[in-house]
Amino acid sequence: MSAFTGTRHLVRLILRRDRVVLPIWILLLAVLPASYAGTYAELYPTAAERAAYLAGTASNPSIVALLGPVYGDSVGALTVQRAGLLALIAALASVLTVVRHTRTEEEAGRRELLGATVLGRYAGLTSALLVAYAANLLLGLLAAAGLVAAGLPGAGSLLFGAGVALTGIVFATVGGLAAQLTESAAGARGTGLGVLGLAFVLRLAGDAGGSGGTGGSAEWLSWLSPLGWSARDRAFADERWWVLLLPVLFSAVVALVAYPVSVRRDLGGGVFPPRLGPATAGPRLAGPFGLAWRLHRGQLLGWTVGFGLLGLVLGGAADAAGETVQGNQQVAEILARLGGTSALAEAYLGGTLSLTALAAAGYGIQAALRARAEETAGRAEPLLATAVSRTRWLAAHLLFALLGPAVVLSVTGLATGLAYGLSSGDVGGELPRLLGAGLAQVPAAWVLAGLAALLVGRLPRFSAGAWAVLAGCLLLGQLGAVLELDQWALDISPFTHTPQVLGSGWTATPLVALAAVTAALVTLALRTFHTRDIPTP
Repeated sequence: MSAFTGTRHLVRLILRRDRVVLPIWILLLAVLPASYAGTYAELYPTAAERAAYLAGTASNPSIVALLGPVYGDSVGALTVQRAGLLALIAALASVLTVVRHTRTEEEAGRRELLGATVLGRYAGLTSALLVAYAANLLLGLLAAAGLVAAGLPGAGSLLFGAGVALTGIVFATVGGLAAQLTESAAGARGTGLGVLGLAFVLRLAGDAGGSGGTGGSAEWLSWLSPLGWSARDRAFADERWWVLLLPVLFSAVVALVAYPVSVRRDLGGGVFPPRLGPATAGPRLAGPFGLAWRLHRGQLLGWTVGFGLLGLVLGGAADAAGETVQGNQQVAEILARLGGTSALAEAYLGGTLSLTALAAAGYGIQAALRARAEETAGRAEPLLATAVSRTRWLAAHLLFALLGPAVVLSVTGLATGLAYGLSSGDVGGELPRLLGAGLAQVPAAWVLAGLAALLVGRLPRFSAGAWAVLAGCLLLGQLGAVLELDQWALDISPFTHTPQVLGSGWTATPLVALAAVTAALVTLALRTFHTRDIPTP
């Protein structure tokens, strides 16, 4: 029997299980670059307007740190910078996909059942990596085809797509290695996302201090990050095809480490044993809420710190965002509609906080689905066999699904207000104003967390569909106006109803309505969870 026996069957199983989620994130990410290209071609039709935009963007370290460097003033070069976060999102999806089909399968006991059949030693890891690799390659090809269809040169389009695809492949391989190191899926996800976070920080520091990619003193930090390589292939400028060798070699080295480790460790075990806890539990673990705090606190802290740093970057870039579009009335009008105010800096802050709210909703969904993960892992049933009620147990997890978005968006608003206040010289005025703008996004994020809770309570087998809803909201927000969708279609997303409190004349009625919808969803989730079987396959 070969070490890869059964790989083909496991690939089919993974594709069967991810038949909804996988196409959604591939297609969603693939259409974004083409939409950006069309927008730039429409908003900046002349070389002079693109040069003015380029001068304003490249001169501000905060914008360069957030989006990456830009090489040249062509529509393609500007599109590459605007789509700089695409590689980050692809990397995130790749890590989560590989960990889900490796370490999570072991933790749930399904890998042991499959291993009792005719299955090679490398089949599990190989099948997960093959699916992730194929998904990223398809994403890159579709993104390149979209740019070509938008009228951009084929060579630059192919190079950009290859850079994004290989970045996802790098972090898919990192996820495969992380799955071998710890005994829990949460630990593997934390390790993989920690490497991704480090890569992003290195890229951010290198781009911010590297004079926009023109050889500054700190640019060498970006060369240490796989996220920095995808920008430094210089698509649509003086293309550097040789840069693609870096992610290929990096992935090969990581894979050469992951494969031997995968067969030398015990099934269900990891390279690093879990840290032993105290012999007896403290009083804070006496109830379901204390246990939920213990399970969610690390994740909540990580998201809070990350959002705080993001807020500092967003606030520092606000003034430059307004300066880059001076003299272009069409752009000014679009940004004013996005932010709900005629002040371009405030329009930028309103738009970016709306995008941040989508990410915060992702935390709420993840926290709500933790209850389902505890159930499928067999840890919920022993607890519910005691005096702990089903309602209290699920409510403990849902508390963090609702509290988490409020905390991270509050921190984002505070950090953004601090940075923007320092740059404008009015910290006392901007800090509370942007805190309020961040809090105004919370009810929309709550709706998606409530929907995830309802799926856990009523349709647990389809609880992962909450991520598809989040992807749909992102698609409507990013492409709804570009595709000229009807207002009823845009109104499907709860984020469409969030008032822009940075403007004037806003009302709290939509916030109350969204909070009421959330309360109804959570109440229904608790009632349906109370009556269904535990566990539900």
